[in-house]
Amino acid sequence: METLLIDASIAVKWVVEEEGTDAAVALRSRFRFAAPELLVAECSNILWKKVRRSGLTRDEARLAAQLLERSGIEFLSVRGLMEQATALAIDLGHPAYDCVYLALAHHRRLRFVTADERLLDIVGRNGPAELAKLCVSLEQVDSENH
Repeated sequence: METLLIDASIAVKWVVEEEGTDAAVALRSRFRFAAPELLVAECSNILWKKVRRSGLTRDEARLAAQLLERSGIEFLSVRGLMEQATALAIDLGHPAYDCVYLALAHHRRLRFVTADERLLDIVGRNGPAELAKLCVSLEQVDSENH
């Protein structure tokens, strides 16, 4: 079974109903998932924002966090990738947080799945071709084998 590198835009869809939730949940039976430990902070921040802005209750956010902690995501070290992530951030003009995922995908040769269309567009237009080939949208992966 293929392992996909995912970011918080995918993981949160597993536990909070939003656009793309059905497609993200459908992937769970077809793939294994990996992410940098940065995902913990990013998902926590998204859940916090949803409590503040979107009406998610404190208890719902805590349950969502518990479910994510038990979701079976393999957390990968990004040790040694700081220089590559920094270079990508500078070259792409995009926040380094996202570029950590890109550097990890490139280093591990994993497909990186995100619902962040802006990131996919930037990598597709300005990123190294080898990296752009590894980056796919949720819709692209969801449509495979259907």
